[in-house]
Amino acid sequence: MKTPIIAPSLLSANFGLLNGEVEMLELSQAEWLHLDVMDGRFVPNISFGFPVVEAVRRQSQKFLDVHLMIEQPELYVDRFAKAGSDLISVHWEACRHLHRTLQMIRDAGKKSGVAINPHTPVKGLRSILSSTDLILIMSVNPGFGGQRFIPESLERISETRKMIDDAGYSNIHIEVDGGIGLENAGAVIQAGATVLVAGSSVFGSANPQETISKLRAAK
Repeated sequence: MKTPIIAPSLLSANFGLLNGEVEMLELSQAEWLHLDVMDGRFVPNISFGFPVVEAVRRQSQKFLDVHLMIEQPELYVDRFAKAGSDLISVHWEACRHLHRTLQMIRDAGKKSGVAINPHTPVKGLRSILSSTDLILIMSVNPGFGGQRFIPESLERISETRKMIDDAGYSNIHIEVDGGIGLENAGAVIQAGATVLVAGSSVFGSANPQETISKLRAAK
């Protein structure tokens, strides 16, 4: 079993000290940084947009994993690509033409991801596996950090892992976002996740870098 990629979620960072938070992560074992973009329409919260992604890109050499929790994401793919994203994930529930949107992301030279909410059936993703590099399983209802992990998510992760492997796309990452901490990281990895998004558990800990290292070592 491979060591999981840890993607600290900047939604839980101290935005008054964002430069320092990013500098701290640059020295950590985290390989990715996760940026949640919210529009107040697709989810009941507003976070940040292009300027923050651009600022993080200027300061960080890490892989920028940008999660668009917004309506009509196809209108903004090019701008988020130019802002410095390495991977752009869009929600299946927000895309009328999902395949076209994923192709737009790849045409912009970025890796593409599909995110699904806790109530969305996993099996519907079969038809777009050839067009995506990552499937993001939301293990909380999207919109706010600090929520509890939904236990049924483990079954959804396992189902997604089997679907990907059976279709011959074992290179597709499975990312899990919501309520991930040291108490459940091992179970999430065992279920088939390869990327763990961790917000409160990292930034709320006394030693974020040590917590990242422990998450990477979870089994």
